[in-house]
This record gives sequence, structure tokens and C-alpha cells, in this order.
Amino acid sequence: MKILKFGGTSVGSVESISKLLQIIEREDQSSGNPVVVLSAMSGVTNLLSSMADKASQGGAFHDELKELEERHFDVIKELLAVSRQNPVFTQLRILFNEIEDLLQGVSMLRELTPRTRDLVLSYGERCSTFMISKIVGQEKDNTMFVNAADLVKTDSSFGQAKVNIELTEMLIRDFYEKNKAKMLFVTGFIASNDDGRVTTLGRGGSDYTAAIFGSALNASEIEIWTDVNGMMTADPRMVKKAFSLPELSYTEAMELSFFGAKVIYPPTMIPAFMKKIPIVIRNTFEPEFAGSVIKHNCDSSDLAIKGISSINDTSIINIEGSGMVGKAGFSGRLFSLLAREQINVILITQSSSEHSITFAIHPTDAAKAQRVIEHEFELELLAKKLEAPVFEKGLAVLAIVGENMKQTPGISGKLFHALGRNGINVRAIAQGSSEYNISVIISKDDLNKGLNAVHDAFFVDLNKTLNLFCLGTGNIGKTLFRQVQEHRQFLQEHNGIQIRVVGISNTRKMYFDPDGIDLENWEKTLDYSGHAADLPGFVEKMKNMNLPNCVFADNTASLKPIEFYHEIFSSNISIVTCNKIGNSSSYAQYKLFKDTARIHGVDYFYETNVGAGLPIVRTLKDLMVSGDRVLSIEAILSGTISYIFNNYKGDVTFHDIVKQAQEKGYTEPDPRDDLKGTDFMRKMLILARDAGYPLEAEDVHIESMLPQSCIDAQSVDEFYDELRKEGAFFENLKKQAEDGRKVLRYIAKLEDGKATINLQMVDDTHPFYALSGSDNIISFTTDRYKERPMVVKGPGAGADVTAAGVFADIVNVGAQ
Repeated sequence: MKILKFGGTSVGSVESISKLLQIIEREDQSSGNPVVVLSAMSGVTNLLSSMADKASQGGAFHDELKELEERHFDVIKELLAVSRQNPVFTQLRILFNEIEDLLQGVSMLRELTPRTRDLVLSYGERCSTFMISKIVGQEKDNTMFVNAADLVKTDSSFGQAKVNIELTEMLIRDFYEKNKAKMLFVTGFIASNDDGRVTTLGRGGSDYTAAIFGSALNASEIEIWTDVNGMMTADPRMVKKAFSLPELSYTEAMELSFFGAKVIYPPTMIPAFMKKIPIVIRNTFEPEFAGSVIKHNCDSSDLAIKGISSINDTSIINIEGSGMVGKAGFSGRLFSLLAREQINVILITQSSSEHSITFAIHPTDAAKAQRVIEHEFELELLAKKLEAPVFEKGLAVLAIVGENMKQTPGISGKLFHALGRNGINVRAIAQGSSEYNISVIISKDDLNKGLNAVHDAFFVDLNKTLNLFCLGTGNIGKTLFRQVQEHRQFLQEHNGIQIRVVGISNTRKMYFDPDGIDLENWEKTLDYSGHAADLPGFVEKMKNMNLPNCVFADNTASLKPIEFYHEIFSSNISIVTCNKIGNSSSYAQYKLFKDTARIHGVDYFYETNVGAGLPIVRTLKDLMVSGDRVLSIEAILSGTISYIFNNYKGDVTFHDIVKQAQEKGYTEPDPRDDLKGTDFMRKMLILARDAGYPLEAEDVHIESMLPQSCIDAQSVDEFYDELRKEGAFFENLKKQAEDGRKVLRYIAKLEDGKATINLQMVDDTHPFYALSGSDNIISFTTDRYKERPMVVKGPGAGADVTAAGVFADIVNVGAQ
């Protein structure tokens, strides 16, 4: 025999009740008469509570009462045969009249006692259960409405009554024996005291009723039918990747439920736990889904934790002072006081010196807690043996739960790394001696981010999500989006990473979507749905979205984004950039960015600052990290200049080859940044700094290859005019090189902390002689690579390779 309990959403509408009827029919056919426990229709308990509050203040409540009637009557009209409707309407009208009379009395007295509130609230379950029993009864002649207040006996703690288990189970068994042939429809949530006064069982009381009946009747199973697919790894409204757990132990379920998982109420499990009766959480709207089984002996699991739970709003109280140190009984006195005042303590943590105690409570209890603590410890406060209690609000509890935590090392480290890397400050920590639970208190504003970050950290079979904010939609930005879209499946299967672009901005428009922007149509979305571009606004929105694992990708060559790097790092957001300006401005700024990223535990990747997609920056970093010493670096790091001089041969003019390089996307927007050596200097300066030399731009000696007239041109168009006029100058350079069987190469060198860049003519004995296309080449001479330097060579310009370098840096953020 099974107990079937249906929650408010399962009886909340015609559609859901239709599904409920199918479930009851299936269970009746497969296992015989189930006992069906029902909640009030969704929202009805809150509606009754609101009506009672209004009545106690002399307010009108008749509109709500009419709404209550209509909701029930609409269901009856839809699901009950016309010939059977009148008796049901009559009985429900009697109940609604009783509610009205009660509320009229409350209104006249201007008083709402806990006893009266319980009586008012009980009508929600009585109406829904009677209604459902009659709807099922038109197909079956053995249905019976049961008011649980006649069977479940409690004390007189109205609102949160304590059940007399022994008496209750005896009454239930006797009643069931007399009515075995009936299909019982039982009101959840409500009970009565020894005087027959209606009491209620508190939050989740209908679940508790189901468990009490299951225990009394030694049911084979208790099924809790709700609107989610069982117990999930986290709140699916906050963590989109949350998934259902096939099974978990009573202890795990109780821990998750205590810390906010609303699928089941902790006391529900106690009667089932005592009899080792499995509890199954099922979804009324997906009855084919197996759901989650809570049982005594679970199969072994590979999961380090079973779930992440949360209490979305809490307050903490910190008490400290010398009067606590070594004072026997202080904690007992404090928590006995709170217990007497019915103030529930969520978690407790105490310093090892006994100098302070911190505990968390519900925000509604904060004012009362402050008042009673100050009264109880008045003498200690006056004598300065205790400091005034400090109350903090706007906080939340995040808890990880699982029986495997006890034998799995590194659980705490993984939790705090995930929180710390995302800039989430932990205000208090508590861990039970059983090691089934680690709880932390964090800012309420960080809860969504924290849940997602921790979920990504622990459930490694799922893809880690990187939330990407992209600035710049030029050649590199467009190509990056295409590459991310094309390699999405590969990244998920082979790297366990999902890149979700959640913000895009160019100089005209910006657009955000926390669920991810469709990269197939991002241009249309940006043009038609985007707001006017505003860089400070973009950064502020990125911060306020407060998403986990954020990456800011700067795909521009502008100075403006650099001004926000420090702020972005300080907000615990990683930066990937192909913009060289940040690292090649002052050394103080370069060091500030590096230090800030390190302090906040985020990444700063800029591989494409030097050599586009070539692994130059990472190679140098690996050499330095492994303890090697760089003796010298020699390089051609301008794909533009490499392309120009590799193709400046025959009859082609220098003007035409530069123009051609720009058309192919090899040059900066102003080609003089390349030809003057400015861009080259920035790259060499970055390498010098990464090699440990605190050089400034003026420390790099540059010999320009351009005549002064070209440098002084007022615009790019004017520059090309001057370049054409200076054709003879460049023809002369080409002729000198050809006459000496040499080639022109613009080469940089770093040696003994000094950096130079100049135009050289090299013969076929030089390693840079055979360079072709737009390739870059760099040679590292180190203590380990002294006789034969390490050489990295390949394409150093172009949107594809640069975007690929940015892409690789983003993926590397996900690997951290």
C-alpha cells in the first residue's frame, strides 16, 4: 500500500487535477487503494492568511472570498458531471459561509489569535480534499473524504503543533482497519488538540501528514507529488544546470531540506526514517519521470556531494567579549534563551579562543533576538565584559551536502576556491562533526553567482560555463564569434567548457542576455535590440549581472577600455585581450594589472599582444616559471612589416605593398603604427617586462624606416600620398639589399636589459633570412637554450589567427 501526497500545484488548476486523476487511477490499478493526502490549491493558504490579516485590521476581505469560491467552483464545473455538482456546491458553500462567519468575528474583535488563524487556514485543505474526493468518486464508488483533524492529535502549539505520535498512529490504524475497502482522501497540514481544537503542523505540514499515515500503516512507499523532477542538485530557478538525483539518504535529504530545499520538509522524513519507508519525490506534470528516492541504504555514488542548498535571506548576530572566555555555560545560557523565545538558530560558529560566537537566524527574528539578548546579558554589557551584539542582514546561507564528503579530501578547498575566484566573501563557516555538510554565509546579492560557481566546481560531468563579455565587433570580434560557434560541440566534449556570450558592445550599440546571445544572429540582435553603446555602462552592467566565471574580452585597439581594467579585475572578472596598449603603457600600469589580477585570483591572458596566435607569451612565461634565465630575445614581431618586406620585390612599389597589406587586414588601422615601429615596440616592451625587465617605452631604441614626411602626415590618406612621393627612397633600400644578395628585415633585440628595433639587411646565414608571407619569428636564447636557441615561427597577423589566440586564452581561463 502506498501513500500519495499531492502538493498545491498538483491541485491548483483543472489541467493539474486532470493529471492527478490519471496518476491515482494508475496507482489504484497497480497496487490497490492508495491513501491520498492533499494540500490546499496553490495560493489558497496565502489567500486565507491574507484575508485573516485584513479582517483583524477591519479591512474588507469579500473579494478574496469570492475568488476562493470561484477557483473551486470552476474546477467542479469542468471536471464533475452536471448531475453530481449540486451536492458538492452545497457542501462547499457551507464551508465558505463558515469562513465568512469566522472572518466577520475576527473583524469585529480586531483580534487574530494563533488558534483562530489555524482554524481559518484549515479550510484550504478541507475544501480541496473534499472536492477531489468527489471528482474521483464519480468513477469509483469507494472514495471517502477524511478530515485529518479527527485522527492526527497534537499539543496546543498553534501554528506549529507537535504530534502525539503514539495516539495518532493508534487512531489512524483503527480507522484504516474499519475502512480498508475505501480509497481515503485525507486533508494534509491540519490536526487537532485534546480539546478537538484545530491545529496546523507548520510549513510542509501536508508532507508530514503523509509521513505520519505512512508510518502508522507501514506503507511500502510514500510518494510526494510536486512540480519538480525530484530532489535536485540545486534550486533550478537559480542554477539552470541543476539535475535530478536518482537517490539520496534520509540524512542527505534532511540536510538539503533544512538549508532551503523546498521540495520536502525535514520533519516529514522522521516518521519514514524510523520505519525505513522510502520517500519518492515525483513530478505531477512529468509522471513518467522516475523522480528521486530517499531511502535508508543508498547505492554508492561517485559524486563528492549530493547537492547545494541555500537559504535566500538570513541575518547573523555576532557576540564577543572577554566575559565569554572560559565562562562555563555561556553558550547554554545564550541558546536556551533563544529556544525559550522560539527563535530558530540556523547555524552556529565559535572562535577557538571562545572570544566570540556567531549564529544565523531568520531576519524576522532579528529584532526580537536583539531585544532578549540585551535584556538577558544587561549586566555583562554594562560591565563591558561583552560588546554590544552586532547584527548583519542581507545575507544568505549556501550549504553543500553529501555523505561522501567525509571520505573525500579537498572538499573544503574546492568550495572556497570556487567562491574566492568569483569574488564571493565568506562571512561565517560551519561544518557538522558528521562532515555531511559545510555551510557558509555570504552576501544575499552573491547567492546566485555562488550557487552556479560551486555547482560548476563540484559536478565536473557537466560543462563549466564561462560567461563572456565581448568588446569590439571588428574583424577579430566577428571571427571569434564564428570560431566559438563552430567549436561549441568540440569544447563541450573534449574540454568540458561551455562559452556563453552574454554581452556584446561596439562603438554604436551594446546588448546583454544572461542566458546567452545567439551567435548565429548576433549582428541583427545587436543592431535591432541593442542600446546605445556606453563603455562605463557596459562595465557597470557586467558587474551588476554578477555572473560566475566571467571573462571580459577586449578585441579593440583603443585606449578607452584600458581605463577600466583595474576596476574589472577588482570585480573578480578575468580579462583576455589582444589590445596591447594596457601592457605597453607605463610599467606601473602593467604591474598594477598583473598584481590586481593575482590578488583577486583571476586570469589576465594576452597571448595575442605578441605574435597573434603564436605561443610566444606563454612560452616565455613557462621558461621563467621553470627557473630558466633569458639571455637574449631576437624577433620579427610585425606580421605587417614581415609581409611587406617579404613581398617588396620586383616592380611592385612600396606604396602598393603597404596598401595591399592593409586590405588583407595585416596592419593596424593606421599603418604607421606598424611602419614607425610603434606596434613592434609595444610587443617588445611586453616581452621585456614578462622577462623581468621594468622597461618604459622610451627605453626601447627605435630606428624608423619611414621618411619624416610620411610620419608627419595628418591623416591615413595623406600618409599614402607621402608614401607614393617617397618611392625613390624605398627603391634605393631594395636595390642595396639586392645588390648585396641580402633581404630587408626589421628586427628587434633584447639583451642585457636593453631593447633595440632597426631595419637590417641580412644574408642567407641569418635565421630570419628565409622568412615568408606575414610570418613572425622569435628566437629565445636562455641558459638551457644557449647553443641552439628556441625558435617560434608562424603567422603573426590576420583575423583568423588572432581570434584563435583570443579563443585559446578564453578556453585557458576555463581550465583554471
